[in-house]
Amino acid sequence: MSDESPHNPEAVEPKARTVGGTEYSWCKAVPSGTGITVLALLLSKPPDIWTIQTALHNLQNAQPILRSKLHFTTTTSTKTFSFLTPPTPHLQIRPLDLSSTSHILHTQNDHHCSVNPFHLILEHELNQNTWQDPDHPSYADEDVLFASLYTLSKAQWTLTLRLHTSACDRTTAVSVLRELLGSVTGSGREGEDIGREFGYKEDVNLGIEDLIPAGKANKPFWARGVDMLGYSLNSLRLANLDFRDANSPRYSQVVRLQMTAVDTEKLVAECKSREIKLCGALAAAGLIAAYASKNLPDHQREKYAVVTLIDCRSILDPVLCSQDLGFYHSAILNTHDISGEEELWELANRCYMSFANAKNSNKHFSDMSDLNFLMCKAIENPGLTPSSSLRTALISVFEDPVIDDSNELHQQLGLEDFVGCASVHGVGPSIAIFDTIRNGGLDCACVYPAPLHSREHMQELIGHMRRILVDGCNKLESES
Repeated sequence: MSDESPHNPEAVEPKARTVGGTEYSWCKAVPSGTGITVLALLLSKPPDIWTIQTALHNLQNAQPILRSKLHFTTTTSTKTFSFLTPPTPHLQIRPLDLSSTSHILHTQNDHHCSVNPFHLILEHELNQNTWQDPDHPSYADEDVLFASLYTLSKAQWTLTLRLHTSACDRTTAVSVLRELLGSVTGSGREGEDIGREFGYKEDVNLGIEDLIPAGKANKPFWARGVDMLGYSLNSLRLANLDFRDANSPRYSQVVRLQMTAVDTEKLVAECKSREIKLCGALAAAGLIAAYASKNLPDHQREKYAVVTLIDCRSILDPVLCSQDLGFYHSAILNTHDISGEEELWELANRCYMSFANAKNSNKHFSDMSDLNFLMCKAIENPGLTPSSSLRTALISVFEDPVIDDSNELHQQLGLEDFVGCASVHGVGPSIAIFDTIRNGGLDCACVYPAPLHSREHMQELIGHMRRILVDGCNKLESES
């Protein structure tokens, strides 16, 4: 690589950019355990650490945010987080041999449930919080990206990437995974070619607030005050899942919701025929299952909150693409009154249309600062939430699923399974759904805070969600 390369700057001093409002809310959330993004890959072929590390360095060269550190400064009047970006990558993959991995698996294992080693390593990584409280005396700048390679056996390994969510939304995670797999297998771009795909950047991209189209985030002062009051008061009336242990230290666990390609095709087709998106059906199934788990009389109504996350890249100014890494999602919060008489497709339509109408009214932009502010206030004052649970909604879903049809590439690498999700045990929903349609089949990582909710309870609830979705499609098919 020549010295004239555009991604090999002459300056040796790190560059810095102050985080934006949404990024700041993640900087506040992560120390308590929400916003640790993990990509976990189960491999059946011996991985070449040098090749993987070189590919990650190439990605870090192309994308300054991936080689950045989070820097915290404080003065008498302000506290500020910044992305501090050194000129060269420095990531080192942490290898763990069979003995070290076995020790972690033993400490992680829940003997009351059958959980495979790959799943346990995923949960272990979700609860490895490198980003400590900036007010702690020993606080130091920390990288936004870490990589580890676990040896599960003589024939299986797990590669994990752990990222700070302020620098990595779901679209970023998917782009990093696809670029990494393509580079390692030789089927994608390597070295300089990765830079041409991403377009080498000298600086970290701007925060989402600086890219909102003119006028889209405008809201009169009094309207903002009324909305803030409305969000606050509504939160006091929201129902939650029953809490199993609200006092013990929390950590994130995962249950997977998986459907066959045949059932998934029926589900997607039914959504399309009703002109709604999959997120509406997932939210509806979650609401029905949550209500049913409480064994209430059918006529009794409860109000639940649903958060829908939107990738805003295509509607920013200037427009961004999936290769523009960072956090560019926004959220819309809707509430729904639920009884025991709900029908899947009527509720799915209601969930989706309330979200779509809010999006058409630009609430994903105009309410962004309000929701960020309330999120930070909840973190600072957990007693404002029921049982100090820090639950902001029952469930969160993404507007669109990730579509992955790269089975041939996976076979070449020996990739048997992979999961991408983020932790939620600090502040957030009771169920965060990260949905992928992989080779035709729906595969959702459903993350929840334990022991606030137990694994047994969540396995039962997620299993009920799956039956609701499958039965909802089969019932319509039998009636037609």
